Amino acid sequence: MSSGGTFDLERRRERLTALDEVMARPGFWDNQDKARETIAEANRIKVWVEPWDQLSRKATELRTLAELLEEEEDAELTAEWEHGMESLAVAVEALELRTMLQGEDDHREALVTIHPGAGGTESQDWAEMLIRMYTRWAERHDFEVGVLDLQPGEEAGVKSATLEIKGESAYGYLKAETGVHRLVRISPFDAQSRRHTSFASVFVYPLVEDDIEIDIDEGDLRIDTYRASGAGGQHINKTDSAVRITHIPTGIVVACQQERSQHKNRSTAMKMLRAALYQHALDEREKEREAVEATKADIAWGSQIRSYVFQPYTMVNDHRTELKVSDVHRVMDGDLDPFIEAYLKRFGAASAA
Repeated sequence: MSSGGTFDLERRRERLTALDEVMARPGFWDNQDKARETIAEANRIKVWVEPWDQLSRKATELRTLAELLEEEEDAELTAEWEHGMESLAVAVEALELRTMLQGEDDHREALVTIHPGAGGTESQDWAEMLIRMYTRWAERHDFEVGVLDLQPGEEAGVKSATLEIKGESAYGYLKAETGVHRLVRISPFDAQSRRHTSFASVFVYPLVEDDIEIDIDEGDLRIDTYRASGAGGQHINKTDSAVRITHIPTGIVVACQQERSQHKNRSTAMKMLRAALYQHALDEREKEREAVEATKADIAWGSQIRSYVFQPYTMVNDHRTELKVSDVHRVMDGDLDPFIEAYLKRFGAASAA
């Protein structure tokens, strides 16, 4: 690590010590909201400090073992040292990658919205394939995945979907996925087995909880209820439990049909709206809203961040980092880390600045 990284670590240690002192004071829980904020901040710092300390101890142990091997050769100890060095290298690389997650919201959980482009059933099927890909990626990282909203296609696939991915820094990692994704394959929906190109957009937002103040005027909302679609038994088709909320000033629309309870769906939809409005505020502050909206409107040629080719060869190509992976099926099964790592190594520092 650089001296700058070490200085930052020491600053985190000092802050953690100060927070520990605050938490040890009598009356700490008198203000429960403030207490929870303090504990949450301490836990976020520990996520960085504790892994560093573990690696530091491991490096010291391996250094001691190396000194022993210099004095006397031992095949068993040599194998232990080599294995330890390999494990340490992997752990250091993972920690270095995490140091790139320095954005204001990188520690947050994520909302992922997926919309097919033009192309009907073929694009809708592609959108559903992306849902599966992100679900598998989340499972590989022991993250929780919830389907907050899903509008099925008429024949196959989905018209839109919103996933909630819960886990430390889920947004920091998944922000690399925002953009247009392009699929090239022999369409299973084409009777003549022709090759088709399809597009779908992915947008990732930080999941905003109560620690961020987002003022929402009830008068600015239009709330509609409707019958949920898809699996769910008779109840889901007979009750207007699904909720759609439109924020009139911004035109932002969110929907939730996850629960049978209209009250629970409304609560979740409000959480989704808070996240969307927070992202909207960030876009306004950084004067990037127009660029984001332009990208949303053009789910087509020339705007894709990544291409997934199944025929006439297999290849996944990230057009931002130029990383290419030939095993497209492994990528579709959730192995996205090489692309996320390449993105963070190239753009992580800039996005955090």
